[in-house]
Amino acid sequence: MVTVFDVEGQTFVEVLAELLKSRYGEVVKPPPWATFVKTGHFKNRPPSDTEWWYKRAASILRALYIKGPTGVSRLRKKYGGRKDSPMRKAHFYKAAGNHIRKILQQLEKAELVTTSKKGRSLTPKGVSLLDSLAASILKSESVEVKS
Repeated sequence: MVTVFDVEGQTFVEVLAELLKSRYGEVVKPPPWATFVKTGHFKNRPPSDTEWWYKRAASILRALYIKGPTGVSRLRKKYGGRKDSPMRKAHFYKAAGNHIRKILQQLEKAELVTTSKKGRSLTPKGVSLLDSLAASILKSESVEVKS
């Protein structure tokens, strides 16, 4: 059986982002403020990629598959980064939580994520979507290698 663990992470996230945009575009979509907002205190500018909302949603789905039930705080830590200030030492800062929370809420409306006492986790529908996508990616990669 093929799972998400068998596929390279970046390839999987990019393909899943396109799938989310095409199949769940009515539910999972960036709010109007998403083009102007920074993704964290440690960033200097907003994301230059116009599709960053879908890629972050895909990355969150993959993280929920791999790490199990997870909350917003742990996801903020995962997407955090280093703030480098010219006059003092660099420190780690968590990512902003609002966009992560909104993405999780949209994924709940799409019935891919559910809430429990331990945090947010994937529904069986979400797990089967990710597994079938991983299988199709591996299948297409093996066809390209044979050609």
